[in-house]
Amino acid sequence: MMGFSNCFGAFDSCKETSTTQRPQELATSNVRLFSYNSLRSATGNFHPSSRVGGGGFGVVYRGVLRDGTRVAIKCLSAESKQGTTEFLTEINMISNIRHQNLVQLIGCCIEGSSRILVYEFMENNSLASSLLGSKGKRLDIDWPKRAHICIATAAGLAFLHEEADPRIVHRDIKASNILLDENLHPKIGDFGLAKLFPDNVTHVSTRVAGTVGYLAPEYALLGQLTKKADVYSFGVLVLELVSGRSSSKAAFGEDLLVLVEWTWKLKEEGRLLEIVDPELGQYPEEEITRFIKVALFCTQAAAHQRPGMKQVVKMLSKDVNLNEQLLTAPGVYRPHNSRQSGGSSLQIISSQSDKGKPSANFEMSTGLDTSESVTQMLPR
Repeated sequence: MMGFSNCFGAFDSCKETSTTQRPQELATSNVRLFSYNSLRSATGNFHPSSRVGGGGFGVVYRGVLRDGTRVAIKCLSAESKQGTTEFLTEINMISNIRHQNLVQLIGCCIEGSSRILVYEFMENNSLASSLLGSKGKRLDIDWPKRAHICIATAAGLAFLHEEADPRIVHRDIKASNILLDENLHPKIGDFGLAKLFPDNVTHVSTRVAGTVGYLAPEYALLGQLTKKADVYSFGVLVLELVSGRSSSKAAFGEDLLVLVEWTWKLKEEGRLLEIVDPELGQYPEEEITRFIKVALFCTQAAAHQRPGMKQVVKMLSKDVNLNEQLLTAPGVYRPHNSRQSGGSSLQIISSQSDKGKPSANFEMSTGLDTSESVTQMLPR
């Protein structure tokens, strides 16, 4: 179901962290408490053949409960910063957040040091596997389905940002966290999990190398996290859906550019449609061009110039005309491993149309939101 890159080194398996203690009998409104033995049985003793993913938050297994329900069982890989009561409080909060574009948390297991989460099962795995993975695993996803995935994912993220209680910044929007059901309807996974772990074992300190292609530069460099970091990552995701290639794995053009850079270069040269996945066949050029430009609005270097996710949903609709005069160049985070460089940097991509204009202001000023002027609603 969920694909992840390993950020914590070797994982302790669920087998190694189990104990014979019974789960805590604590009252929760929506969370079902599972015994360790029931989840062990559901996964064939956590057999390697049941494993479907692993990475930042834990190892994921495919399982079947005793009543026949198929589930995804995630064994968390790091020690939680909360005790049992606090952990269940957080899990209960996550389970209360329900939306058609969010993966539903069904329950959990807490026995000894084991922390295991049980999710609804998503039949078509993640976008990382179904669209960007090896050819043998890829599905034939045409443009109408890809457009639906973009819009539905944007709606789910807008819900997390603006309507969920409490509001949630995801921190790790990427193809492996966008899961697909049997009808290729997308749902966002792993939302809210970052709150379960100490800051020093999540994201910036350990994850930069694993998901460089998605990281908003202000988050990667300064650790400053707002909703606009999710917007940046979403923009990259849209470009992946259009191109059919992974931003974190593929390099583009003679200069081996990252996906955002390559897209901006093609825009400046009037060759924007060259980014489109050749396997798409026929597609509506005007619509796909709009989606690409929306992605560029989302990945602008200055965080405050990116639209909010509710505005992004509007921008992806057919009744909106984009105000391209407000579009500025993307920013790209580049980790430097050489001794000479001694650190990391932000690159604001140079633009032919930006010559003579001041450079984008790289700061975490999110109070100013110019998103309402980014689009103009067209008459029906």
